[in-house]
Amino acid sequence: MIAMALSFGFACFGFGVLLCVYRIAKGPTAADRILALDTIVINVIALLILYGMHKGTAIYYEASMLVAMVGFVSTVAYCRFVLRGDIIE
Repeated sequence: MIAMALSFGFACFGFGVLLCVYRIAKGPTAADRILALDTIVINVIALLILYGMHKGTAIYYEASMLVAMVGFVSTVAYCRFVLRGDIIE
């Protein structure tokens, strides 16, 4: 039963990543693209946690925490670049 739930979760979050890639390609504004990138990071975190549950190891939880930190910093940096034109003042 858990295998079916994991497969369904993989399919849903994988489809979410594909929809976000479409939004990055066709987004009308830069804000839409930033939001899509941030949503991809969230979906990748969910996929890593699901994969860790599938494999039964805890190393993927730590990897998901690293991806979350890098995703947050990259979202903030990209927003600052769009708003001000430079990242470091």
